Amino acid sequence: MKSKLIAATLGALALGAMATSAMADGHAKVGACLITKTDTNPFFVKMKEGATAKAEELGIELKSYAGKIDGDSESQVAAIETCIADGAKGILLTASDTKGIVPAVKQARDAGILVIALDTPLEPIDSADATFATDNFLAGELIGKWAAATLGDEAANAKIAMLDLAVSQPSVGVLRDQGFLTGFGIDVKDVGKWGDEDDPRIVGNEVTAGNEEGGRTAMENLLTKDPTINVVYTINEPAAAGAYEALKAVGRENDVLIVSVDGGCPGVQNVKDGVIGATSQQYPLLMASLGIEAIAAFAKDGTKPQPTEGKDFFDTGVALVTDKPADGVESIDTTKGTELCWG
Repeated sequence: MKSKLIAATLGALALGAMATSAMADGHAKVGACLITKTDTNPFFVKMKEGATAKAEELGIELKSYAGKIDGDSESQVAAIETCIADGAKGILLTASDTKGIVPAVKQARDAGILVIALDTPLEPIDSADATFATDNFLAGELIGKWAAATLGDEAANAKIAMLDLAVSQPSVGVLRDQGFLTGFGIDVKDVGKWGDEDDPRIVGNEVTAGNEEGGRTAMENLLTKDPTINVVYTINEPAAAGAYEALKAVGRENDVLIVSVDGGCPGVQNVKDGVIGATSQQYPLLMASLGIEAIAAFAKDGTKPQPTEGKDFFDTGVALVTDKPADGVESIDTTKGTELCWG
């Protein structure tokens, strides 16, 4: 936690100072767009709050758009077209379809607009000018290592339910899934996709759309396939909450490890309450505020943000949150997680 989060924070402060300086001499407002997957998920609500606050601070006119549901790429494409027509200087984007939206992103970049992917890298990642994100593979790897260490020798006999995001396999979902399996010690075959693994410990993959209802249905389906499931990976904390309700309905809520990614305040509370064993915390407000600062710098003199050294994106940090630390897996407790949470 210490090395990863401090390094990301120092980098963030440096980038923020550059952009704040860029706007300090009183330039006229420039336009920017924030396009998220939905406007209801607490992660994207917090992202919008961060972008809005920073835009007001730097004198940028921000317009926000979102898909109707997670997976609604058509609305996101339409939003990009609107931003181009409006003459926006920059677009912050969390893409639902990380491959399908690339032509629209290219159209925006060809029009001279800075496009920054937030949280979810495009495919290929250089389709955007920059990416500000959690290291989603690491986020998954941390919860995988924690689950394996917590089970100890019984990890060899685990029965794992994989609750993923969408059948289109957006990059964020693939990275978290494959990170978890790698951390748990499972051969992932092709790291660029999920579902091709042949380890008998994996009961199956179901998609959740990243919400509680989807998590409940996915868990019910996998329990029908194998009622002895004892480890549940979830793409995010709303899906984890739904999985817990499905387990509770069959009296299994106390003997199954649930792990997740997000670090929102409700999710951290669920870790504290024992609903989730561990979660990897990410920082959406930081992603969005840094994105606005980068647009400010670009509007001033064409400066584009640079990735974190050794990576192809700007790493905004990740920390494992659990009240049951495991040997060899760096973590923070829910008290610290609550200080850093969002939503």
